[in-house]
Formats: sequence, structure tokens, C-alpha cells
Amino acid sequence: MTSSMLSPLAQLHPVLMHPATLFIMGALLMPWLCRMKLKNAVLVIIPLVAFLQINMLPESFGHVSWMGFDMVFGRVDKLTYVFLHVFTLMAVIGSLFALKVEDWGQHTAAWLYVAGSLGVTLAGDYLTLFIFWELMAVASTFLIWYRKKKKSIEAGFRYLLVHVLGGLILLAGIFLKYRATGGDLTFVQILPTDAGLADYLIMIGFMLNAAVPPIHAWLPDAYPEATVTGAVFMCAFTTKTAVYVLARGFPGFEALAILGAIMALYGVAYAVIENDARRILAYHIVSQVGYMVCGIGIGTAMAVNGAVAHAYAHILYKALLFMGAGAVLEMTGRSKLNELGGLYAKMPLALIFTVIGGIAISGFPLTSGFVSKSMIIAAAGEAHRTGLLLMLTLAAVGTFLSVGIKLPYYIWYGGKSEPSVPEAKDPPACMLWAMGIAAFMCFFLGFYPEYLYRMLPHAVDYQPYTAYHLSETLQLLGFTGLGFYLMVKKLGPEPKMNLDLDWFYRKGSIVFMVFASGPLSRVNDWVGEVYRSIGLAWTMLTAKALSWFDREGIDYVVDGTARGVVDTGDKLRQAQTGKIQHYIGAAAVLLFGIMIVVILL
Repeated sequence: MTSSMLSPLAQLHPVLMHPATLFIMGALLMPWLCRMKLKNAVLVIIPLVAFLQINMLPESFGHVSWMGFDMVFGRVDKLTYVFLHVFTLMAVIGSLFALKVEDWGQHTAAWLYVAGSLGVTLAGDYLTLFIFWELMAVASTFLIWYRKKKKSIEAGFRYLLVHVLGGLILLAGIFLKYRATGGDLTFVQILPTDAGLADYLIMIGFMLNAAVPPIHAWLPDAYPEATVTGAVFMCAFTTKTAVYVLARGFPGFEALAILGAIMALYGVAYAVIENDARRILAYHIVSQVGYMVCGIGIGTAMAVNGAVAHAYAHILYKALLFMGAGAVLEMTGRSKLNELGGLYAKMPLALIFTVIGGIAISGFPLTSGFVSKSMIIAAAGEAHRTGLLLMLTLAAVGTFLSVGIKLPYYIWYGGKSEPSVPEAKDPPACMLWAMGIAAFMCFFLGFYPEYLYRMLPHAVDYQPYTAYHLSETLQLLGFTGLGFYLMVKKLGPEPKMNLDLDWFYRKGSIVFMVFASGPLSRVNDWVGEVYRSIGLAWTMLTAKALSWFDREGIDYVVDGTARGVVDTGDKLRQAQTGKIQHYIGAAAVLLFGIMIVVILL
């Protein structure tokens, strides 16, 4: 982590020192590992080695000059370290959860995706960041496509197109940055007063990956269509990598504070009315990332600490929730709440783990969410941002209602005495172990927040376990629970689709296809016909004219000149007498003629 912790790793080639290298090599060798029956061992070993490796990294490594660019593949400070820590921990949990998956393509895509996020986190310049940024986008797309259903294929294409657009916006900002700085692409903090067009374009590119409304719809569209294990990886890396780069480059930007608070409410509002378990969780990513974006926008040390702490906690409990919902999907083939219920006796361990994730995301005391979420809300209060404080507090109520109560209730109970899927059972042991580790971390961080505090980028002076905070939290959660009990019939899941802003690009693509296959196609045919009837004839006529000019003009001049030179040479040869006095006389006449011309001019 620091120069004082240099290890034998520092003696290695920088490529081998980079933790992403392990995952890239593992991903490329995955087909062979599967054939050699080594897959499971490697899926456990490489993430564990990477988890240990990040503690031995020097502060700076991997400096490369390429085509005039100074690229930095390794820059480690406290902000980098805390994200590396949770990303590699999540790689351990996600890979363990995926042990039963025999499709090597899913493992390859997942590890390239992890490598991309580690590369972004360690990047010291925008060019290096962009390379790994795009690796993340491409690799994660395959985690959607590998579900191999029509809706997944379509969602994957939409996901890829949106992220290509985000990448182009980011690249445009990097180009402008390059011109403005004379070639310096070092990734450092931007002050709001110094920000120009390039910086705002870069920030928008980051915001798209953070799913900031109105450019958020790709997330609830794509994540629920990913594979069971793919969704577990995706909920951890894309948005939190965006949170990292925003915390690195843009703390204190007012737009982020306001948009973050809006995100927190927007996501939770949709989660309350959704029917599909994984869409509920996807909308809750929007909501929870909203807390982080808001904290970064507030920009104080406590707020940024809160954002980073919440990112750490969120990765673990959100992954736990996606593993719980994914286990249900894996074992029942269903994810819609109106099709589930009564599974408490069939899948008791999955129920326990999912409830732990639910209470952690709701901010129950003694869980990680209680520590991290309250730190951001307290920072908003400390900064006298009353409006933001109220919005974030209200979003916390909706979170408990939708994920803490509604989701587990309708999956495992739902007022049904008989299981909706009689053959359902708890998932395989590897999936339960992965859920158990994530559940343990939810409680561990709640009981012992100092473990997380030590990794945060700024010194921490915050105590979540005060009488006022405990009383306030328990009252909010208690009244929310009472409200659910009273309105349980009104909140029952319904098989319907809720319109979001993805409607615009879904319908927009249909309108474009209709336009392309209708008027645009006819215009194209008309232009082709005009070219064939007029343009082609004009082209042939022009070609013939040029051919004539070449033959009769250029060739005549060139050939005539050549003939003239040859004739002159013949005449000069005939004039040669072989007598020296004749040549001297001719030279004297020529010299005399030149002198006359010079004098007259």
C-alpha cells in the first residue's frame, strides 16, 4: 500500500505486479482450465492471491511512454486502496458463488470485467483509465448475453450501445483535456471553479456509469437480464468504479449533490412498485449509489468518507441480495414476486441470508448500512444541507419498505401456505458459502466499523451508535414496518411493466428502424437510381473526355517533345565535322550572341 510496505512484488515486472494481470491471465486460460478440471481451484486461488497482493503494492508503478503519452498503470493511495480491497474481496465472493457454473465463457467475461475495474482504480492518467473503462463495458456485456435468451440479447445490445455512447463522451472530454493541457492527461482532482468543457464531458461519462438520472435506465434494463452470477458481479463493479472516479476527480461539485439526492428517491420509488425481484434490486442500486454521488457532491471530508464507506458496504450487501434473488431464480426459474411465495420451508438458508442483506441495506443497527448510510446523512446535516438530508432520510424509509420487507415477504411467504414451487430447495453449497461470507461482512462492519474507518481516505471522527441516532433509526424502521403491515394488500405485487426513461430509447430505436426501413430506405433507393441514370452516365462521359485529352493532348505534347529532342540530336550529330577549329568558332559565335542579348536587356 505504501513505500514502507514494498515487497518482493516491487521487484517484479510492472505487468506482473498489477493485480489485473492475474485475472486477465486466468480469463484467457479459462477454456484450458475447464478442460483440465482445474477451474474450481483457480477460481478460488487467483482472487485470494489478488486480495493479498493489493496490500503489497508500491505507491506508484507501471510508468509507460507510448506514442508520446505518459501512461501510469499503478497509482496507490488510501482512496485507491479501499476500492481495491472491496473489489478483490468481491471477486473472491463472486467467483466462489460461480463455482457451479460450467460455462467457461461466463468466468472469462467476469474476470475480464474484474480486471477492468482494477485497472480503472489503479490508473494514474485518463488514457489508461479509458482503456480499462472500455474493457469493463465489453466484458460486462457478455455477462448479459450469456443468459442466451432473446430479452437478454436485446438488453445486452442496448447496454453496449449506451456504454459506447458514454465512452465516446468520455473520450471527447479526454481529447479536449489533452489539447487544453498540452498533453498532460494526469488524472487528478478538478476544482469546481476550474472546470471547463473537457472536465464536464469527462464527468458526464463517469455519471453514465454511475446511473445518474436521466442516463440511468440502462441499469434496471440490463442487470435483471444478466446471468445469475453475472448480475452478482455487475452489481458490484460498474457503478462503484464510477463512484471511485467521481470521488477521485469531482468532489464538491454541486450538481452531483443534487442529482445524487434525486437518485436516492428516484430509484427507491421505482423499487417500491416493481414486481421482478432483480429489477427491484437494480433500482435500489440507483438509489444507493445516489447516496454516494450526493456525498461526493457535498464534498466535505466526512461526506466523501461516507460515500466511500457506503460504496464498500453496498457492494457486499447488494451482492448478497443479488445472490439471494439469483438463488431463487436458479432453483425455481422465477424472479417475479407474484409468481413466488411460500418458499420459507424450501429455501430457509437463502431466506436468512437475503433478510440479512435486506436489513443491512435498510440501515438496521449493527449492520454495515447503519454505519455508512448514516455517515452521509450526518455529513449533509453537518454541511447545513437540510433539503438533501430530508431527501436521503425519506429514501431510507422506502428502502426498508421495498427491500427490507416487501422483497423477502413475497418471495418466501406472500400469504401462501404452500410453496409456489414445490421442488425448490436451497442452492448448492458454494453459493451458500459465498452468501455466508457477504452476510458475515454485513454484521462485521456494523459491529466493528473501525475496520472500515482505517481504510477511508480521510481521518474519521464519527460515532454512529448514539442514543439519538439509534432512537431515530428504530422509529423510522418501526413506523415503516407498521405501514407495510397495514397496507400489505395494497402493496401486493402485480404482473405489470412500469415505464421508465428507457421507454425513450426503446421506442426511439423502433422509430429509427421504421424510419430507416421506410423513408430513409426509399431516399436511398432514389439516390441510387439517380446515380445509375445520371451520375453513372456523367461519370462515363467524363472518363471518355479525360481519355481523349490524355491521348490527344498529353500524349501528343509528350511524344512531340520527345520527337523534337531526337530530331535536334540528329541534326547536331550531322553538324559535327570533327575539326577543332570549327567547334571553337561555333563557341565564339554562341558567346558573342549571348553577350549581345545581355547588353540589350
